[in-house]
Amino acid sequence: MEQHVTPSEDAPPPLMYRVERPVYDEAYLHTQLLHPRERSPKTIRQRLAQQLHCSSERAKAIALSFLPILTWLPSYPVKEYLFGDLVSGLSTGVMQLPQGLAYAMLAAVPPVYGLYSSFYPVLLYTFFGTSRHISIGTFAVISLMIGGVVVREAPDSMFTIQALNGTTTNATALIDTGARDARRVHIAAVLTTLVGIIQLVLGLLRFGFVAIYLTEPLLKYLLGIQTPRFSGPLSALHSVTAVFSNITSANVTTLIVGVVCIVVLYSVKDLNERFKKKLPVPIPGEIIVVIVSTGISYGLSLSENYQVDVVRTIPTGLLPPEIPDFSLLPNLVMDSIAIAVVGFSMGISLAKIFALKHGYSVDGNQELIAMGLCNFVSSFFQTFAITCSMSRSLVQESTGGNTQIAGLLGSMVVLLVVVAIGFVFQPLPQTALAAIIMVNLLGMFKQFRDIPALWRTSKIELAIWVVAFVASVLLGLDLGLLVALGFAILSVIYRTQSPESIILGQVLDTGLYCDVDEYEKAAECTGIKIFHSNSSIYFANSDLYLNTLKEKTGVDPVHLQAIRKARRRKLKKECAERDSQNHKSPQKKSAVVKLDVELGVTHEVVAGGGSQNHLEVQGNGQVAETHTESDSEETRFLEPLSKAIKLVIKEYAAVDVCVFIAGCSRTLLAELRTLQFFTGVVTPEMVFPTIHDAVLHCQRRTAPPTIPAIQ
Repeated sequence: MEQHVTPSEDAPPPLMYRVERPVYDEAYLHTQLLHPRERSPKTIRQRLAQQLHCSSERAKAIALSFLPILTWLPSYPVKEYLFGDLVSGLSTGVMQLPQGLAYAMLAAVPPVYGLYSSFYPVLLYTFFGTSRHISIGTFAVISLMIGGVVVREAPDSMFTIQALNGTTTNATALIDTGARDARRVHIAAVLTTLVGIIQLVLGLLRFGFVAIYLTEPLLKYLLGIQTPRFSGPLSALHSVTAVFSNITSANVTTLIVGVVCIVVLYSVKDLNERFKKKLPVPIPGEIIVVIVSTGISYGLSLSENYQVDVVRTIPTGLLPPEIPDFSLLPNLVMDSIAIAVVGFSMGISLAKIFALKHGYSVDGNQELIAMGLCNFVSSFFQTFAITCSMSRSLVQESTGGNTQIAGLLGSMVVLLVVVAIGFVFQPLPQTALAAIIMVNLLGMFKQFRDIPALWRTSKIELAIWVVAFVASVLLGLDLGLLVALGFAILSVIYRTQSPESIILGQVLDTGLYCDVDEYEKAAECTGIKIFHSNSSIYFANSDLYLNTLKEKTGVDPVHLQAIRKARRRKLKKECAERDSQNHKSPQKKSAVVKLDVELGVTHEVVAGGGSQNHLEVQGNGQVAETHTESDSEETRFLEPLSKAIKLVIKEYAAVDVCVFIAGCSRTLLAELRTLQFFTGVVTPEMVFPTIHDAVLHCQRRTAPPTIPAIQ
């Protein structure tokens, strides 16, 4: 026989919430219930002694903070981590090679300097970085920003020489590429030095920031067209115009090689994405393309027979350190700030993503210091600025990398190529490097898929996205970043100028208060308006806040004062007419003026007779007698706002509408006391810890205040 059990029989009894206490106001809380701890402020000498105190524990903590490798290397589990780090390091190193060569083109320096930038910073980050999974090295956006600065400071026109063709009349303008490249390397190194200094200073000052990144086209390398490189505003449009105006001179062989490389790279990337769970390691499509295209170029002599641009000279070995030319610094300050911010933003965002996934923490300030050291120290070895790469970081993490030992092994792969076999890649076609860059940048263009979602969720965020994209394409990455940040700041101001405000109502038989327009069960308490603002309040939007308060509650004291004065004049006139018509003893009468509750006015009871008349506010909870303002925790710049609130309380008091404040934090109340907010018309008895306290106080008020009689 089946037994049917109702859900109520199986369900546990509801957890009950019963609290019985008096209604608290701020006066009682501050003087009776809460007793602030007595703290004597420390003197400057005591603070300095505390900061400069030295002990073995403090020295150890500083060392571990500055060299995070000391926190995990002594306990490195060799059996568990070494194989994964080895595979990950080899995979990442194989990706570092082609990307380093390719991104050096974007930085407008010879390709070998991309290899240097893929070795020194990675080696340094192993010791100073806090992330275990990001891959430090060259990155497309940073390389583009550096390239724009380098081309601006060392344009081709500075290195034009005249080549004579037999006679003095036939002179051809040529570019001294050797001198140009040497100058550009010096500029990139100085820029990297300044970027490192800025990041170091920001890290030591405990600074954090977030920024954006975008990109621009690479058609000239893909088509093999010889055009000048542009920098500054509208450089992307100038580049595209120059490419299409010279489209007839495109090298067909270069185009074919580039398109084939793109197809192969995209196919390999798609296979890696589709079968990433089945593949032990991703297929290294980039190094395959580099090796195959280098072999074909060497075997068919593409450079000599088909005029295909190749990498050409790759010196063997590392360069000795060289002090940058610091006389260039004044022209590079603003550019270095933009590069430092974008580089750190990319690094810290990816570092936090991997840290959250694998259950450890990263220190943003130490990351700034680590990247600053990577850029500053490496710049003496002719590198350009670096950050982490999204694609390489994903490979390093997905192939089993557990620590920066993987990055260290990857840098050893690059070192092997630089000191031993770099000459092998001299026939590498530049169009293959352009293909690698374009396929890697496809992931950024996938951000266009976010547009429909942003349109549905936040049109302001979509506007920021569009402005950032358009500004970066038209004005360049440096000015585009500045415009995007400025627009983002303006959007914040706009949002704070349009605060979201609601009227709250009580959910029956609970202490919960919700939006009356949103929830059916929330009903306004009779005679009480509860106003709630969800946005920050400061001097720029305080007037709008107060206007919204009057609009939402329907209680405008200025309007009510005008109505009241008109009523008083009418009553005086009627009384004067009655007195002139009736000279007998005055008869006691009552004139009741009942205004619309929606206007926020209480019943006004005017009692006739005698020399003194009193206007009484009926406190029986049946009329709109009290306005309660809730949630002022998000208040900033309190001094002008406190004056505005005191003024509005005074205005409401003039029409017998009492204002109470509820839900303020203790920190906010302490600041208000410092500003002597609780003086005059405002007292601590008008402030309550919760909305329910304020509502109960309003409902229980029985002794109505009086004002002087109407004359």
